[in-house]
Amino acid sequence: MFNIEEELKKLPDKPGVYIMKNESGEIIYVGKAISLKRRVRQYFQSSRNNTVKVNAMVKNISEFEYIIVDNEVEALILESNLIKKHKPKYNVLLRDDKQYPYIKVTTNEKYPRVIKTRKVLKDGAKYFGPYPSGYAVNDALEIIRNLYPIRTCKLKLNGEKVLDRPCLNYYIGRCLAPCQGNVDEKTYLEMIDEILMFLNGREEKLVEMIVEKMNEASRNLDFENAAKYRDQVNSLKLILEKQKIVSASNIIDQDIIGMARGVEDVCVQVFFIRAGKIMGREHFILSDVEHLDRSEILSSFIKQFYLGTAYVPKEIFVEEEFEDIEVVSKWLSEKRGTKVDIRIPKRGEKSQLMEMVRSNALNTLNQYGEDIKRKTKEREKALEELASIMELDKIPFRIEAFDISNIQGVEPVGSMVVFENGVPKKSDYRRFKIKTVIGPNDYASMAEIIKRRFERWPSCLPDLIMIDGGKGQVNIVERVLKDLVIDIAVCGLVKDEFHRTRGIIYKNNEINLEESEGTFKLITRIQDEAHRFAISYHRSLRSKKMFKSVLDDINGVGDKRKRALLKAFGSVDGIKKASLEELVDVEGMNKTVAVEVYNFFRKDNKKSEE
Repeated sequence: MFNIEEELKKLPDKPGVYIMKNESGEIIYVGKAISLKRRVRQYFQSSRNNTVKVNAMVKNISEFEYIIVDNEVEALILESNLIKKHKPKYNVLLRDDKQYPYIKVTTNEKYPRVIKTRKVLKDGAKYFGPYPSGYAVNDALEIIRNLYPIRTCKLKLNGEKVLDRPCLNYYIGRCLAPCQGNVDEKTYLEMIDEILMFLNGREEKLVEMIVEKMNEASRNLDFENAAKYRDQVNSLKLILEKQKIVSASNIIDQDIIGMARGVEDVCVQVFFIRAGKIMGREHFILSDVEHLDRSEILSSFIKQFYLGTAYVPKEIFVEEEFEDIEVVSKWLSEKRGTKVDIRIPKRGEKSQLMEMVRSNALNTLNQYGEDIKRKTKEREKALEELASIMELDKIPFRIEAFDISNIQGVEPVGSMVVFENGVPKKSDYRRFKIKTVIGPNDYASMAEIIKRRFERWPSCLPDLIMIDGGKGQVNIVERVLKDLVIDIAVCGLVKDEFHRTRGIIYKNNEINLEESEGTFKLITRIQDEAHRFAISYHRSLRSKKMFKSVLDDINGVGDKRKRALLKAFGSVDGIKKASLEELVDVEGMNKTVAVEVYNFFRKDNKKSEE
């Protein structure tokens, strides 16, 4: 039994992170402290100075744990990671799991490519971004590929012919076909240098260079190339006209962060400024923050936002000071590798820009507010209708839906998705790999996952269980719940002959629903989500199983090396024929493992000869 009073006495006077849990062991809050002893004790002292939200949280704390670290920066990083991982109920949550897109120039290759990526690796390539959306990256790539005929393939090129014939891009003038040895490395890299100038925001200088090339071609009576250069110049000038200049003198990368506050929600708007131009913007809606002051919201947002981005600009402008601004600045400086300044603009150009960001945030919040109210009312009405149709005692706030996925009994899996107040709660989703059932037996598989779910988390019960199936599946679930002495309403989700949602099965009766009803749309969404989640898990297991090969029997060859070998040589037969020197040259290989691979196939040959 956890004794809070006794555990408070054991707290160290050191920096660290504390983790609050409820009676079910669920993490409900994560915080950091310079002194764990002083900070954690404050929660359990007089409640008069606490906010309503803090007092509500303290009532739900059944136990806590803590992690000691060496300094405040380490505490900040750990706190941010734990919040992102567990999404505690009482923390300010940035509900945005996207990885921002970048443009990658593979300068670590002999003939570089220009591609879109969402991962920034230390691989010798050059990265540009982040961009606010995939559309922005696609537009930039389209411009680059229209201007420069560079390759898009993943072939490992060495300047010689590696294919019997080039791909379609060569024939339509979109690639110079380095796979055929048609272009020397120097000429190709000149194009890459110009692309790098474009991505670095030096379009004006690039235009000057191309104009000089155009004039030289004209002087040499090379009118075909002169016309090509003229078209490039016109395209670049059009791009320059479209970009909004923020500062002609300041080319430092900056983020401007502004905030607008409503009755219950907050909108935070971020403008991305790169090389003196606004490259894009992004907004984020934060809920359940009505009892927090602006500085605390700002601090929580910045920590979570930059934890999820690979790129940190040189300067970040915010509206006001916040408590741990120096610690955050130090952390971001370490992440960037050079000093990061967090500034509060007081006057001039940046102050005017901040006002524009705030105005945009307020406008977004107003639009969002009306939309969210409408959607909330629609969901609440759908849940009320569902409770009325099924004659439930109360409106089902928490709904759990289960599905089974298998193909002829191969890799059977189960899924559980959760909707609270009509909205998916993805942090509570669960996947089950079927352990006790052999063969395609959906009834037994469903019984297994229901038993495992309610034995593992008996204190967190839903108001309604939905099963992707008919009467048989519902009866199986009800039987398991009865054995566990749990009383929860269970309904089945049935489909018509075209595999479309038709209605629900409840108490052995089928209830058909009109497609126009909000209830029909809600249960269709829940059923589709449960099916999608089960299918995605099943596919991932099958793909892992299918990736097994003879290479798994070679010492030192794991998934990464296996993929690298297959990429380099195309097939297992290609690997068999490779020389020791070729094997050593493969990315991620070393001489020891290369010898293992080489000898493995030679041993096979000897056995077959004998």
